[in-house]
Amino acid sequence: MDAAAVVDDPEMERRRRRMGLLARANAAELEAAWTKLTVPPEVTDLRGPETGLVMLTGRIGGDGARFNLGEATVSRSTVRLASGHVGFGQLLGSDRNRARRAAVFDALAGTEKGRLVVDQLCAVIETRLADEHEQQEAETASTRVDFFTLVRGED
Repeated sequence: MDAAAVVDDPEMERRRRRMGLLARANAAELEAAWTKLTVPPEVTDLRGPETGLVMLTGRIGGDGARFNLGEATVSRSTVRLASGHVGFGQLLGSDRNRARRAAVFDALAGTEKGRLVVDQLCAVIETRLADEHEQQEAETASTRVDFFTLVRGED
């Protein structure tokens, strides 16, 4: 597949956005969405859930030379529903249950019945993240210091 076609694929972009939101979901949001499912799906674990480390890299200097910043703990899971839809979950931290639930919801987004629940879940996560961002901006703005220079009359 052409790299340009992958970038322009709207379905790929929707899934990328959805997976990013599911990675930031907290356990309470995932549990609330799980209870909205009338019948919990039949799930087979393909990989994990498992926890490991990834190396974080940074860039420094005028030329942007890479350097190893450190390691971060990551949990991931891959599942398959009885319908054949496959889902992936990957998030920072060591909460394997959250990674598995994120993978299940990613797979459910491929089904007609599950898509509505997943879209509602993503909307809740997006609202919470926006509220947290606004709160952080307000806290940061309250510490802002405006510097000014006084002109002395003698000069």
